[in-house]
Amino acid sequence: MAEHRIVQPCKRYVSVFLLFSATLNTMYAVTHYSVPEEMEEGSVIANLASDLGLNMNSLSKRKMRLDVIANTKYLDVNKETGELYIVERLDRESLCPTKTATSCFLKMDATIENPIRMFNIELEIMDINDNAPHFRRDTMDLDISESTPVGERFSLNNAVDPDVGSNTVKTYHLSESEHFNIEIQTGRDGAKFADLILKKALDREQQAVHNLILTAVDGGVPARSGTANIIVRVLDTNDNAPKFNTDTYKIDIMENSPIGSLVVQLNATDLDEGTNSEITYSYSLYTSEKTQGTFSLNANNGEITVKEMINYEDFRIYDMEVIATDKGPNSLSSQCKLTILVTDMNDNHPEMSIKSFQSPIKENVAIDTVIAVVSVSDKDSGENGIVNIHIADQLPFALRESSDNYYELVVSQPLDREKVPEYDITFTVTDRGSPPLSDNETMTLELLDVNDNVPQFPQSFYTIPIMENNAPGALLNSLTAFDPDLHENQYLVYFIIEKEIVNTSMSMLFSINPENGNLYALKTFDYEIEKEFLFHIEARDSGVPPLSSNVTVHIIIVDQNDNTPVIVSPWRAHGSVVEEKIPRSTDKGSLVSKVIAIDTDSVQNSRITYQFLQVTDATLFSLDQYNGEIRTMRMFSYRDPRHQRLVVIAKDNGDPALSATVTIKLSTVETAVKAYSDMTEVPLEYDIFSDLNLYLVIGLGSVSFLLLITILVTCVLKCQKPKPSNAAPPSRNSVISERNSTIADSTLVSNDAYWYSLFLAETRKGKLVVRQPVPKAGSRYIVSSLPRSTGLTETSDSAASTLQGSTTTGSSSS
Repeated sequence: MAEHRIVQPCKRYVSVFLLFSATLNTMYAVTHYSVPEEMEEGSVIANLASDLGLNMNSLSKRKMRLDVIANTKYLDVNKETGELYIVERLDRESLCPTKTATSCFLKMDATIENPIRMFNIELEIMDINDNAPHFRRDTMDLDISESTPVGERFSLNNAVDPDVGSNTVKTYHLSESEHFNIEIQTGRDGAKFADLILKKALDREQQAVHNLILTAVDGGVPARSGTANIIVRVLDTNDNAPKFNTDTYKIDIMENSPIGSLVVQLNATDLDEGTNSEITYSYSLYTSEKTQGTFSLNANNGEITVKEMINYEDFRIYDMEVIATDKGPNSLSSQCKLTILVTDMNDNHPEMSIKSFQSPIKENVAIDTVIAVVSVSDKDSGENGIVNIHIADQLPFALRESSDNYYELVVSQPLDREKVPEYDITFTVTDRGSPPLSDNETMTLELLDVNDNVPQFPQSFYTIPIMENNAPGALLNSLTAFDPDLHENQYLVYFIIEKEIVNTSMSMLFSINPENGNLYALKTFDYEIEKEFLFHIEARDSGVPPLSSNVTVHIIIVDQNDNTPVIVSPWRAHGSVVEEKIPRSTDKGSLVSKVIAIDTDSVQNSRITYQFLQVTDATLFSLDQYNGEIRTMRMFSYRDPRHQRLVVIAKDNGDPALSATVTIKLSTVETAVKAYSDMTEVPLEYDIFSDLNLYLVIGLGSVSFLLLITILVTCVLKCQKPKPSNAAPPSRNSVISERNSTIADSTLVSNDAYWYSLFLAETRKGKLVVRQPVPKAGSRYIVSSLPRSTGLTETSDSAASTLQGSTTTGSSSS
């Protein structure tokens, strides 16, 4: 008895048909399953344990196993469920490569122990359409003669498909063709193949190669297909006669043509190929012996050349007939007629004579001015005797006919010697013969220069930086102009265009070499006095009339760090120590003093920082490095000494940096000293400058004296009365105070705190604040404010005002 099961691809169970037979008293169970190929790995075929009647719980103990086929394990049994499942992909074409077998079986044994039993398992693998038809060769070449009759049959390679049954090759299709179709045949084994049939005559001259595509289609669902290319080459037969480009040739040839010169190249073509298209040329019987003796015919390439000298007076017309024959088995031929006309030769050259020519001329010559007169002639007659004359088109000249065979050369465009100093003018005469003959003659025209170009500077604006404290006579720059004219028209002289600046002309500050344009500084410049200059330099040539141009020069004085910071607060006599008093009960963070220094250099170099150079107790005072404020870091203790010595250094931002120092001696008192100050505001004009530095005072006096002399001289020269200066209204720009005064404030414990507050207020107004003693009493001080833009020697219309202050007595209370 047998049991059989068919496995569907998407189901996890199969129907099994089991066959049992008894032989030699031994029972062998054969279990048969059917599954389609290419099922996914892990797919369950059937429950083998159930089909064999085995206890599922004992499968693992009894070590149930399946055979390995060709070193590949295709199936396995789940020891827990008893299910037979796929381990390796099943490919019917690999397992059963023989296509003649309609069925494919995979046979194996299942073995269990305790006791040992063996079961025969037979797995039938059913075919699916998983392979496309393919040809053994992708390209099939066929050579077919163009004389092949219609209906001729040609065998083609058939396609193969490893699938079986309805999935194998079922039919063929041929791409659309005007000359071919196919007929499908069936072999004894059922295989399909196709024959190629010629349905229309071929013509190699129309189409030498036919490209076809043969497609094989199987019967699967869905159907698969494969293709192959069919290349049909059409073989030639001698079915075309040679053919000339034209049946009649008419050729003109000049007399006295050299022997061997080409008359005409005959070209006959044959649409055939190989020897069927090779052509030979020959004279026909209609060609006279005279013609054959005068002209030579090349039998291979059809060239007709001159064989003897041709004389127009002997023969004017030659007639001939040429035959072209191919080299095919049954040769074909054609012929053409030639008529050769002899033309009279142009054997005389034209002649030219220059009657007048002016050179040199000025470059500003007027347009239409006549420069030369030329005559032409030719001894030939007719067209050969007509002469044309011309010059190059790019020249600024033109030829104008004045009378028969006479021409004038005139100026047609403005001339410029600086662009083209001279012209080579070539006169060319040509006759109208065939071929034309010509002659030429060249004349050189020179141009004289006129002063028509102004000097030109490379730049229209020069910016020249100069470091201050320069040496007098230093070379600043070379301002050289260029003039394309010649001789005296290009000789340049350089000038500084005068410009008065505060009663000083530019020629007193700068000098320029009139020959080469080198610019020099005549004095040493100080950035703090003069920062820039703007003037013009003129370059003038020596032509008549002279031409000139100018350029703007911007001189920028670059600052150097050449001014030492000046400490203006707290004030002290030169080299003396500043003494200050401070209560011992001063709180932490109180302002003790304010160090203020000024630097007249530029912004970059005048940035000042403050540092302690010496300090008695570093834990007691702090110094702000940017504003110079000295404040207490803690309160005084009984252990701190009564006298504190602080040395502050003020350093600018230059390279190398310059500095100044001030020594402050602080004395602590047990009780706060009641101080008062008589703050008297006095009228003070703006723009007053004063300084405690002795050297600055001397410099200020010298400059003031020179300024006074200058103003007096200017007033006398201009006969103008000086305008009285109006005193400024009372303001806080000038303040008189007691030196030893103390402001009774918990945060402003130093007598310099007031000056610091006033300094900040006036600085915000853009002014400079300093202190100086009042002439009548050494214990009083004046605070003067000046605009920051005012230099030490800067010229100003404001005059120094008189400072007056009443004596004010102050008493201090404890």
